[in-house]
Amino acid sequence: MKQILFVIFIGMLGCNAAEQKENVMQSRYERGWEKLKEVDGKAGENVVNALKDIAPDLAKYTIEFPFGDIYSREGLNLRDREIATIAALTAMGNATPQLKVHIHAALNVGVTKTEIIEIITQMAVYSGFPTAINGALAAKEVFDVYDKEHGAIQ
Repeated sequence: MKQILFVIFIGMLGCNAAEQKENVMQSRYERGWEKLKEVDGKAGENVVNALKDIAPDLAKYTIEFPFGDIYSREGLNLRDREIATIAALTAMGNATPQLKVHIHAALNVGVTKTEIIEIITQMAVYSGFPTAINGALAAKEVFDVYDKEHGAIQ
């Protein structure tokens, strides 16, 4: 590990500070973009592309931080990360568009419809029935679209 860091450090000595920052940020962006595509597929790309016209920096940050930094970490697999995300967004109660994207992502990484509904139902205990009901209705919409795109799944 020390040898790898030394090689990176020596390689960066030939770059000015702006180039060093660009190299680090570019790899962070690239790593995030690849992870976004892996998790969310076209749905995630659509969200980022929709932001580019109105808030290009926010689009970039959406790729770099959540996907380049957090989703790329070890410790939880993508399936577990999406379970946690669905629970959090359901409990928030005010992020239905993002909840829909992450329900779609959860299906992409192997979470079943039954598990998604159980996660949402569990949130009724902690955030109340209105958030769970809204989450279940969002899930129904996503399931209908997903089934049309991929064929009916469990």
